[in-house]
Amino acid sequence: MKKILIVDDEKITLKMTQHILAGKYETICVSSGKKAIEAYKHERPDMILTDLHMPEMSGFELQSTLQDQYAEHIPVMFMTADDSDETEGKGFEAGAVDFIRKPYRADVLLKRIENILKNVEEIKGLKAAAETDPMTGLLNKASSQVEIGAMCRESSGVLMMIDLDSFKLVNDLYGHSMGDKVLIRFAEIIRAAIRSNDIAGRMGGDEFIAFCQNIMDEDIVAEKTRYINEELLKSAKEFMGEDMNIPLGASVGAVLAPQEGTDFLTLYKKADKALYSVKQNGKHGHCMFVEHAVPDDEKEIQTTSIEQEMMILGERNKGRGAYALPVDQFKVIYRFLARMEANYQNENRFVIFTITPVDEKVSASDLTERFYEIICNSLRGSDVVTHNGKNRVEVLLLEAEQIYCDMVINRVLDNWKKNSENLKCTITYEMEIVK
Repeated sequence: MKKILIVDDEKITLKMTQHILAGKYETICVSSGKKAIEAYKHERPDMILTDLHMPEMSGFELQSTLQDQYAEHIPVMFMTADDSDETEGKGFEAGAVDFIRKPYRADVLLKRIENILKNVEEIKGLKAAAETDPMTGLLNKASSQVEIGAMCRESSGVLMMIDLDSFKLVNDLYGHSMGDKVLIRFAEIIRAAIRSNDIAGRMGGDEFIAFCQNIMDEDIVAEKTRYINEELLKSAKEFMGEDMNIPLGASVGAVLAPQEGTDFLTLYKKADKALYSVKQNGKHGHCMFVEHAVPDDEKEIQTTSIEQEMMILGERNKGRGAYALPVDQFKVIYRFLARMEANYQNENRFVIFTITPVDEKVSASDLTERFYEIICNSLRGSDVVTHNGKNRVEVLLLEAEQIYCDMVINRVLDNWKKNSENLKCTITYEMEIVK
């Protein structure tokens, strides 16, 4: 039975509305916006039917607060005695799915709610298809960021980046169809390693991610890592034969929330650092992020072949678009190019984009993160990009003459206009030759 949250400060209207809906729906009744926010948190209704004009918090404010808090589409229908077209227009701009004017007929109310819930189900089906990685059935990269980001803000737990070791050799030696088979089984193993209320996704290529709620013990992370590696090896030998000698396994970089942050990007970067440490120290294991890493001269000396060393040095999950790096690594590339410029006179350009919100309610960091994603996909694989601070994106354009740079910047700004979902901001940029 669908669940509807009814919000109205008038007791008579509240009881009358509940009476109309009670035969077909489960109802939760509250008398204020604040109580509605608390009820939504615990009940998670399928839709909200709320009075528009209430003391302390209006229906508009209720919807806006819930939208900001949960970052998801929440079907809201407003009840109002106001017959102003301006009010109705404002409501639809705010994201309302429908209006109904008081006093209303029972059959009209029921029909409108039925239509809303039917549309919501259709949208959910389309949304689920858009959010899912088609090969593995896990969440795709964008949806993983949204879902895990929301969970990080609301609950404690561990974020784990899970990377397949030596996966490229499967594709090279056994073909891509075998590689796909391994990826699908790997996703199934990850799903089995976590609980039903945890989240898992595929970030791309052979890189996966998971967030496990209320897990704060490193021993549990170690146990999950052991399980994933054991099951993966069993499956690999099942698929490729007992004589399969590829060093296939999984490395896990983990970070705790909220101890190390509640923002997805912050936690993701820290988990990536922990994952890098595993990759550098033998693979097939786990590492918890710590602020002060072990100095290089205290690490165990590793002996590797040139092929193994190239696999360690090589870029994981190389995809389309610019080479995205953390700020500290970006600086190293900049300094190297500056040296090259002195010797070879290449026209490498350094560009700084600054993103300034027009609306104070919009987060600069959210806008910049969206711009960062778009610019990564707008540049060549030989260009380098980094996210520096709350509102800056920095780019290195290699061997780029002025006319090419102008074309690139225009392409970036055009792609922003097409894909920014009408996010209002001012984007300025400065450009110099690296020297």
